Amino acid sequence: MKAHEKRLLAKLFPDLYVETILDVPLDELMARGIRAFIIDLDNTTTHWNSNDLSTEVQEWFARLKELEMKACFLSNNREQRVMAVAASLDLPYVFRAQKPRRGGYRQAMEVMGSDLLSTAVIGDQIYTDILGGNRTGLYTILVKPIHTREFMGTKISRMFEGPVLWRIRRGN
Repeated sequence: MKAHEKRLLAKLFPDLYVETILDVPLDELMARGIRAFIIDLDNTTTHWNSNDLSTEVQEWFARLKELEMKACFLSNNREQRVMAVAASLDLPYVFRAQKPRRGGYRQAMEVMGSDLLSTAVIGDQIYTDILGGNRTGLYTILVKPIHTREFMGTKISRMFEGPVLWRIRRGN
């Protein structure tokens, strides 16, 4: 593999891969200096196109607040959709973020008052959440999607994620 191909592939690899948002090691990340999270909505925090949060996810967000960590939702969705979930948790949000473009990530950090070294991204999609976070220079955490029900465009991008996921699981 050529050097430029390796660099491109590296932009698709998360720093951490966990089963669900509940498995994100908050204490370890705090020890690394991470105090803020940019978090995807659909299939990371909620089922696709749903405003319902599981009790466990609500408790996870409560733990963030107990630890005095910050969070901001970053979504390509329209405002009404993102605001409904963000309001239920009293969190800020950035909508129509155009992930993987860097602007939404920068806007989320500005909203939280965080910087590149103190912020991590959590999401379920390699070509939006992880690519955008890596392009911005953030610590990235990939979670498995909550459910298989998704937006049609996401289903298409999932087909391209397969080979990358295989490499991530293998550890290279």
